[in-house]
Amino acid sequence: MHNVLVTGGCGYIGSHTAIALMEEGCRVVIADNLSNSDARSIDRIEKITGLRPVLERTDISDAEACHQLFERHAIDAIIHFAAHKYVNESVREPLRYYRNNFVSTLNLLREMQLHQVRHFIFSSSCTVYGEPDTLPVTEESPVKQAMSPYGNTKQVIEEILSDCCKADENLHVIALRYFNPIGAHPSGEIGEIPHGIPQNLLPYLTQTAIGIRECLSVYGNDYDTPDGSCIRDYIHVYDLAKAHVCAMNRMMRKQQKQNYEVFNISTGNGYTVLQLIKTFEKVSGKKLNYKIVGRREGDIPKIWADTRKANEELGWKAAYDLEDMLRSAWQWEQRMQQEG
Repeated sequence: MHNVLVTGGCGYIGSHTAIALMEEGCRVVIADNLSNSDARSIDRIEKITGLRPVLERTDISDAEACHQLFERHAIDAIIHFAAHKYVNESVREPLRYYRNNFVSTLNLLREMQLHQVRHFIFSSSCTVYGEPDTLPVTEESPVKQAMSPYGNTKQVIEEILSDCCKADENLHVIALRYFNPIGAHPSGEIGEIPHGIPQNLLPYLTQTAIGIRECLSVYGNDYDTPDGSCIRDYIHVYDLAKAHVCAMNRMMRKQQKQNYEVFNISTGNGYTVLQLIKTFEKVSGKKLNYKIVGRREGDIPKIWADTRKANEELGWKAAYDLEDMLRSAWQWEQRMQQEG
């Protein structure tokens, strides 16, 4: 049984990944300061798995708190989600993003050295590709100048991890470059719980459909895409969670070709925002109130992935299609409103 530290494990992706790890037989310790997550996720994880992960309410950007965390727990591997994560917010508050995202990662790497922890999975992002020259993007596509401070933190942390792996052949790192995770766990017991006004498209969309928000804004209809709205590659959050299990197994079974590897994690299909809305209306039976507004700073026109490397080398493949993703997101929204 592997002891896995999941930073940010009460959050949307972290909680789903904790479930996937526990179903694989791992013991999970969650470190989360609950700044953008909910401690009730622990109860929901226990309800699904029958097991309760350890919750450490701690801020890993605090060096001493991070040190004490490693002193308290024997850790075999780390999956690092804990980060500020919103593109448009990062444009407004770059220093806040740089401090939190860099310092938390550096603290973890220092403690890994001190405690001889050798396995690290990093929550990276397709933002590292910037505005790509060709599509779909592969793992060999150029890393372009970041369009936002958030994207820049992902790029620089990948470089830090690569450098650390060059310096220490016993350190093993996999960076998973996510595209756009949406949806909720198939059990209906857990999903995205945004704090305040949602920053991500899907929770804002479902909150608009259920009447919490008045109108959904679509940022731009003049891009070079079939209907003028941005194209994104969406991935079901539980498919994404399972990719972390595959990455963990790859490291633990010593199957890595190099000690630093990157993988695109998505479906490999691009959909416009307006196509997403139409598909949601189809699966939910709800007419969505939306309006076209101006472009948003930091957005790129279109991106989708080539996922062959993840399919062939990780042995991972997305199981859910867009209708599945949207249906589960809508069911989760309805459940949250019923629970109050």
